[in-house]
Amino acid sequence: MQKDKFTLWALSWPIFIELFLQFLLGAVDTLMVSRLSDDAVAVVGFSNQLFNALTTLFATVAGGAGILIAQKLGSDREEEARTVSIISLKVTALIGAVLSVILIVVPGPIARVLQMPEELVPLARVYISIVGGGMVLTAVMSTLSTAIRNTGNTKGPMYTAVGMNIIHIVMNYGFIFGAFGFPQWGLTGVAISTLVSRLIATLVLLFIYVGTFQRQITVSDLRIFDRRLFKEIMQIGWPLGVNMGCWVFSQLAIFSFLAMLGTQVLAARTYMNTLESFCFLLGYSVALATQIQIAHLFGGGRTKEAYSAAYRALKIGMPLVMLNALVLLLAGKYLLSLFTSDPEILTIGVSLLWMNLLLQPGKMLNMALGDALNALGDTRFVMNISLISMWLIATGCSYLLGVSLGWGVVAIYACMITDEYFRGALSLIRWRGRKYLRSKEAEMERERLKESPACHALHPEEGLSFS
Repeated sequence: MQKDKFTLWALSWPIFIELFLQFLLGAVDTLMVSRLSDDAVAVVGFSNQLFNALTTLFATVAGGAGILIAQKLGSDREEEARTVSIISLKVTALIGAVLSVILIVVPGPIARVLQMPEELVPLARVYISIVGGGMVLTAVMSTLSTAIRNTGNTKGPMYTAVGMNIIHIVMNYGFIFGAFGFPQWGLTGVAISTLVSRLIATLVLLFIYVGTFQRQITVSDLRIFDRRLFKEIMQIGWPLGVNMGCWVFSQLAIFSFLAMLGTQVLAARTYMNTLESFCFLLGYSVALATQIQIAHLFGGGRTKEAYSAAYRALKIGMPLVMLNALVLLLAGKYLLSLFTSDPEILTIGVSLLWMNLLLQPGKMLNMALGDALNALGDTRFVMNISLISMWLIATGCSYLLGVSLGWGVVAIYACMITDEYFRGALSLIRWRGRKYLRSKEAEMERERLKESPACHALHPEEGLSFS
């Protein structure tokens, strides 16, 4: 395995391109759907929150496997890394298939349970059943991208994202405006476009994945299942999944609170979600690349380099997100006007742009140090602080202040900002304690002593063999 594949630059720039294209996919979706109606935008935004929540069920396995793959490669155990990737692919595909069936069968009741406004339910029923029916593709695509990326090949998922975005944009335009011979199917066409582009991306990623490791993966390998390695995946993965679930479900709850405040508030938040993504793209790219790098360094016992890598991510990422937030503030009103002409939605959006200046540095602190802790396998700590902070501060206080006391969307945003800084500060304290890094150093010292000549001198019989 080439070590230069795990430098921060080599890892981060393809991740940024991939994430930027995903952002572009979401922005184009929102922009094109806004030509249909603000109601359609609200349905897409709300439904995507639901899909994000459900992805945590298979991201638990995929995320744990990705970190373990990088650690195994760092310690030169490629065959185990290969087995881990195969196990994660099988398990996540099964979970995705079950979710697909549920979303196809009961989309309407799901929308009502999540407090979607009644006038939006007919649109939501169509969108959820079509896009949600492809959840198995999302599961497989996510797992393949994670596995490939954690081997140091961040370019493969990037090129796949390029192709997927081009196909999706062309099909969206065709279905919405009836161009290129496509039928004018509106939101139904957008859903079909999403499904088809994901299917093609999944097939491309499968092709890349087959040759990712030195020993090519074949169909017969799908029978492989190693209980010990699966246990290792889940030891890292289940707290990681709970942590991701906390964030996504808290965001879903917050979207439900916003829906209680009205369709215009919900639409404004959906537009802001799209614009905010631009702010932390570079920062998150650095954080994700640093997670892969730290996991690789940690697996190889290079603990001092792993420790400093997290601070390097902060040093690079923090100025980037702050600059992006400032640019967004200056250009935000114009950008929002591309999506809607509703004056109330524009007023809400502009007020949130100012709060975004405070939000983004907290997000960067959280992303860099949270991902660094996850890379070491310290996922339970990240899970515990997420359970406390996201549900008490981000969700609980949002309902109390924003809905019960009637302070609205600004109060909800303030709670989200407080949550980010609280978790970031606790992660910084944990990282400075170096708990997992010191444990790794002690483990390596024990291994060194076992292999030292002095140890063999004390136990010479270990070096003898009898025939």
